[in-house]
Amino acid sequence: MVFLKKMKLQMNFKKFSKREKILLLFIIFAAIIRLMPHPPNFAPITAMALFGGLNFHNKKLAYSIPLLAMIISDLFLGFYSISIFVYTSFIAITFIGTVINKINISNIFLSSLLFFIITNLGVWILGYPMTLEGLLTCFTLALPFFGYALTGDLFFSLLFKYGFKAVEENYLIHSN
Repeated sequence: MVFLKKMKLQMNFKKFSKREKILLLFIIFAAIIRLMPHPPNFAPITAMALFGGLNFHNKKLAYSIPLLAMIISDLFLGFYSISIFVYTSFIAITFIGTVINKINISNIFLSSLLFFIITNLGVWILGYPMTLEGLLTCFTLALPFFGYALTGDLFFSLLFKYGFKAVEENYLIHSN
C-alpha cells in the first residue's frame, strides 16, 4: 500500500513543470529552516505563504504546497491550541500572495502585521481574560516577538524573492 502511494506521488511529481519543481524546493527549504533552532518568531512561515501564493500559477498548489509543508514541519514541532490561528493567518497571507504582483516591503509588512494580529487574537482568546485590559496586556507582551517576526519575514521573503529570481533567470529561462 505504501509503495502504491509512493508511486502515485512520483507520477504526480512528474506532472509538475520545471518552475513548479523549483518552487517546491524553495518551500521544502523553508520547512526545513523552520525545524532548525532560531530566535523566537524568526522563521520563514510568512515568507513561505507569501512566496507560494505569488509564484504558483496554479492556485490549488499555491495553497496546498505551503500548507502541506507547514503540516509536515508541525508533525516534528508539535501542534498547539494556537495552531488554528497560525494556519488561519497562513491561509490569509497566501491569499495576499495570490493577489499581489510582487513581493515588496509593504506587502511583507502587511503580511507580518496580519500574522501578528490573528495569532495574538488567538493567544488572547485562549489565555487571557476577555477584557480590554486582557487584550492590551496580550498584545503589549507580544510586541517584542513582532520585531523578531518582522525581521525574519523581511529576511526570508527577500531571500526567496531574489533567490528564485536568480534561479529563474539562470536556470529556467536559459534551459528552454
